[in-house]
Amino acid sequence: MSIDFDLTLAANVAEGAARAAGALIRRDFTRPRNVRDKGINDLVTETDIASENLIVGILQSAFPNHAIMAEEKGSHTDHDSDYTWWIDPLDCTTNFVHGVPRVGVSIGCVDREANPLVAVVCDPLFDECFRAVKGGGAFCDGYPIAVSKAQRLQDSLAASGFPGDLRKTNNNAPEWSAFVERCQGMARMGSSALDMAYVASGRFDLYWEFAEPPLLDRIAGMLIVHEAGGQVTNCAGKPFNFLQDTCILASNGAVHDEALSVLASVRHG
Repeated sequence: MSIDFDLTLAANVAEGAARAAGALIRRDFTRPRNVRDKGINDLVTETDIASENLIVGILQSAFPNHAIMAEEKGSHTDHDSDYTWWIDPLDCTTNFVHGVPRVGVSIGCVDREANPLVAVVCDPLFDECFRAVKGGGAFCDGYPIAVSKAQRLQDSLAASGFPGDLRKTNNNAPEWSAFVERCQGMARMGSSALDMAYVASGRFDLYWEFAEPPLLDRIAGMLIVHEAGGQVTNCAGKPFNFLQDTCILASNGAVHDEALSVLASVRHG
């Protein structure tokens, strides 16, 4: 499918929206939270809603014919489109609620085949913004970024997360234990969008996680990792589909097969 809009312009609009949402998040970070539960350990605040509405308004104004899907309210459009924007307006609300300054804003645009075209991940509290367009490379605050050169898990800093629903099985604990024995270090920041941006920028060497689709907060990170020279698959090594897959592995590419073998050894005993 040919692309009939300017991807660089779209990335500029998305970055502007993410930075505006980031300013709102920074303003609210030290204020009292009005928190409610969407489910077990699934929190939402007024800031999530306000951030989403702000981003949606900017994107609708710039791209009225595009569809928009977002974390809190789902679809914000009533028409079909060749392009859909997927928004996580405050990735890792749990951190935000607890005053931990590790949250992200994720905005990605895909075509009808769910191929990412535009990606922006902003860290509002550290004032960094990662972005990419298909075929155009990956950047952080205007500077090119690239994945790390680590060749072995033994030399790698790995990142992952855990489901918040207090499940007793399939909770990533065995996989975490397996990587602890093989990696130089482990990180659990809470924001999957930032985890993937950190893989793209060479700070992390790999990231994996399990979650229920659609994995909308991984869409932007997926493109940024690809454009930075990395690799993204599901945990079986097949092309990652955010609408269907329940797991994701992103890496610098060099350690990908070794990481897949660790996941397979745990999953299949």
